[in-house]
Amino acid sequence: MGNPIIDYISQFIELTEDEAGIINKQNLFRQYRKNEVLLAEGSYAKDCYFIIKGCVRAYYIKDGEERNTDFFFENQTIRPVSYQTKQPSEYYLSCLEECVIAIGDEARNQKLVEQIPKLSALILKMSEELILQKQLEFDHFKNNNPEERYINLLETRPELLNRIPLYHLASYLGITQVSLSRIRGRILNS
Repeated sequence: MGNPIIDYISQFIELTEDEAGIINKQNLFRQYRKNEVLLAEGSYAKDCYFIIKGCVRAYYIKDGEERNTDFFFENQTIRPVSYQTKQPSEYYLSCLEECVIAIGDEARNQKLVEQIPKLSALILKMSEELILQKQLEFDHFKNNNPEERYINLLETRPELLNRIPLYHLASYLGITQVSLSRIRGRILNS
């Protein structure tokens, strides 16, 4: 098996053998157990993540209840807000499945960009696309009712419906499990 990060980057830019070797030396892969917490509320994020295998969820705890805000799967990066702001995290990151994750930190990432300057443009493009995607998700969430949100997930993120337990999915949609069951029933019967 090759390096999944090199495979991912190679979809966007061509890497020389030397550049691929530099990337191989930079990355640190770790395995995490299901339910293992990567980042806790109040902690400072020192790392960013690239998911090789598994699913990570982001959530807040409000009034003793977990409220899911996002799910990350294979070939997705996670740059916690705390990593960028150097402030304590306001949310948790936890492994919803057993995971294999590549860990990055600021110094290692900076060194990598210095050694392979063309990564800078790729990182900028990916950041811009991520910002756009998150803005569209936010707009959709704010402007649609729960049933429309669920239908949107069916169309845009079907992996959520196959891999995420329904109680987490209901929380992500901002509804109860009972409401989600009713929505699913209406859609199946229509």
